[in-house]
Amino acid sequence: MSKMYSTANLSDKELKEQGNRLFSLHKFEDAANCYSKAIIKNPSQALYFTNRALCHLKLKRWESSCQDCRRALDIDPCLVKGHFFLGLALLELELYDEAIKHLQRAVDLAKEQKLNFGDDMTCVLRQARKRRFQLKEEQRIAQDIELQTYLNQLIIEDAQRNLTVLKDKEETESKSDAELAQCREEIEEKRDTCITRLNDLFSKVDERRRKRDVPDYLCGKISFEILQEPVITPSGITYERKDIEEHLQRVGHFDPVTRVRLTQDQLIPNLAMKDVVDSFLQENEWALDY
Repeated sequence: MSKMYSTANLSDKELKEQGNRLFSLHKFEDAANCYSKAIIKNPSQALYFTNRALCHLKLKRWESSCQDCRRALDIDPCLVKGHFFLGLALLELELYDEAIKHLQRAVDLAKEQKLNFGDDMTCVLRQARKRRFQLKEEQRIAQDIELQTYLNQLIIEDAQRNLTVLKDKEETESKSDAELAQCREEIEEKRDTCITRLNDLFSKVDERRRKRDVPDYLCGKISFEILQEPVITPSGITYERKDIEEHLQRVGHFDPVTRVRLTQDQLIPNLAMKDVVDSFLQENEWALDY
């Protein structure tokens, strides 16, 4: 066995470093094995669990990643990577509500601890919210289709009952063939008209639903959430005020997009964009949950 893989006499820290080297070489399975040995020697280190959780993520073992993240958070509930990796795994498992909870917690903890993860976490959080929204949209569309089918069936059954009653009347009442034919025609015409109107109504709803997407220009370039208090920089870039102010305080005095020097006193309220956002939200209340 090569020296690289000889781990019998290594300490937990050395095993962790060995795992890091293997991970950097994209040998995720071997790296996970090193972290497992480090955990056996020192199970109180939350970092070892998150390191192995990341290996599981790379290997698409979502459940295993969740388990390691939860064990890490049992040791350190404020571990940013624990919440972030758990959110990533839950996102892949399509457990969107819980994923969003942990991703949001990771973002909040990173701010509290003044850690700079760039836009990675906020991007994933935005993605999770969007995927949850899309899932709810798919469920709503399926429910609408089911409702439309049900209502169409009710209209058809009602018309059929009326035709049956009319047929019974043919045997008991002395109506002319012309009168009976006219009654049948009226019943069928009413049926067809109701079905057409109903389907037209659902068609209009579907058309509006297909447009249910928040344009990128209404979202901040840091958090990717709908702008609430938009400000514009001298470079002409619009940001959410709290996001850009936090960037200036934590990262540096420059515009994140243009990299031009920027200070807080140069931020100007973008009233025109505020009006556009408010108008959009008035017409699209669903976007508040987007």
